[in-house]
Amino acid sequence: MKNLRILWRLLFFIFYTTVIVAEIWLRKNLFGADMRAAMRVRRRWARNLLHGVGICGENEGVAPDFPCIIVSNHRSYLDPILMLRDVDAFPVAKAELANWPIIGKGAALAGILYLRREHAGSRVSTMRLMEEKIKDGFQIIIFPEGTTSGLPGTLPFKKGVFQLAAKSGIPVVPVALIFSDKKDYWIGKETFMSHAGQRFREKMIEVKVCYGPTLKSDDAEELLTQSKNWIETRLLRP
Repeated sequence: MKNLRILWRLLFFIFYTTVIVAEIWLRKNLFGADMRAAMRVRRRWARNLLHGVGICGENEGVAPDFPCIIVSNHRSYLDPILMLRDVDAFPVAKAELANWPIIGKGAALAGILYLRREHAGSRVSTMRLMEEKIKDGFQIIIFPEGTTSGLPGTLPFKKGVFQLAAKSGIPVVPVALIFSDKKDYWIGKETFMSHAGQRFREKMIEVKVCYGPTLKSDDAEELLTQSKNWIETRLLRP
């Protein structure tokens, strides 16, 4: 039964994502659809995909509907998708994602900012693009830990995004992602297919997305501390 479940879910993931990428491409190239339209299709993809692969759970709090930077703890490859069903946002992702079959193309069509963390020039360019997208009315999703973690709380947060928010007066909204089973954490050097192959066998994957308060300050350190404290407090709450 579990083998049939994983086969169905992997095939569904690949086929449905391919269909959605084709739809976005056609809307843009044949009908001149803009990024907002692409993101509406992406929201539908995120909702249906998560349901199709057995993700269940609930939201706590209210997802922001205004331009802001959403900062979250990082647990798995599902993390950005969990929020992309709620918001029109540009997630910040490692540049390697651009090379993923289907996903890389779809992400480029529906809005993403790629970052090469080892290159200072890439970080500066990405920060500039983040500010531009926020001025255009979108949200940004970023994981300031820089990588996934299985800690009870979080890894240290990188300061760059909070410096941008403080300098430009951009609101920050912290988000806590809470998985019921630690086996759903995608950490270490395990590949996407290996991890998905293990977890898609399960009947359900339970996760809660907790949206926090809107934070504003001209002090980057204060924004970082408030965001980190809110996320860790929610993660550690029974």
